[in-house]
Amino acid sequence: MSQAAAASWNGVRMRYGATIALDGIDLAVGAGELLALLGPNGAGKSTAIAAALGLVEPDAGEVLLFGQSPRVLATRRHVGVMLQAASMPDTLKVGELLAQTRSYYADPRATEDCVRRAGLDGLMDRRYGRLSGGQQRRVQYALAICGRPRLLFLDESSVGLDVDAREILWRSVRDLVAEGCAVVLTTHYLEEAEALADRVAVLARGRVVAAGSVQQIRARVTQRRIRCISALDATAIGTWPEVRSVCRDGERIEIVTDAAEIVVRQLLFEDSAVSELEVQRAGLAEAFVEITREAA
Repeated sequence: MSQAAAASWNGVRMRYGATIALDGIDLAVGAGELLALLGPNGAGKSTAIAAALGLVEPDAGEVLLFGQSPRVLATRRHVGVMLQAASMPDTLKVGELLAQTRSYYADPRATEDCVRRAGLDGLMDRRYGRLSGGQQRRVQYALAICGRPRLLFLDESSVGLDVDAREILWRSVRDLVAEGCAVVLTTHYLEEAEALADRVAVLARGRVVAAGSVQQIRARVTQRRIRCISALDATAIGTWPEVRSVCRDGERIEIVTDAAEIVVRQLLFEDSAVSELEVQRAGLAEAFVEITREAA
């Protein structure tokens, strides 16, 4: 295989009737990198993945996997995928599903390794249709990685998972990236993107409206969050012109502002007993809201 990007979208445009699904997106993900695609519903995330899997054909531009068309079988054998919705035979046991899928590959991952990475202990003899939604998602993940993919697509992979199962998934994904696998992740859980992504691309109305590292995306937003212990009245602080919002939780106050330095000076002027003062940059969630609002 060549050293080309694991996946690249080059000027990709797609339209469904009057709806523009993708409007000239340019993206790429390399080996050992996790790219998170973020965006509101209908932004084009799932369409971008469908185009990369060769499930739909772009109206313009091209999608390449390892420098080849997604329709080349030899290329697709290096790709794993976990889509938002998957249909599996309800009557088959988990072990049977895994054995069947492993049989498609010349050098599949060991069964025990799949079980460990997906957290399937105790489920191998259970019928797929008798599993909970979260358990089924874990099985789907095991099937996606059992062929030792060099490129893995995870489309809303954490939906339906409880906290423990999500942590198992996150740890497994980090291990795959460390081993050199390229991962493309779509998620509505922004804390997931913040925890896992090397790079983030924010889509809105089929366009890439922001792209970069998590820190670069966060830096695009001037918003800051100030936390402190103060006896000041929260309602009065809310009237300060630089304050976006304020709330009190016991003795602690949290203030959201675009002018942190001004607000901090005002706090210290109004209350010399302020303590445990902390100023934080906007998180990815706040940056996402701001960027998509501007795009709209």
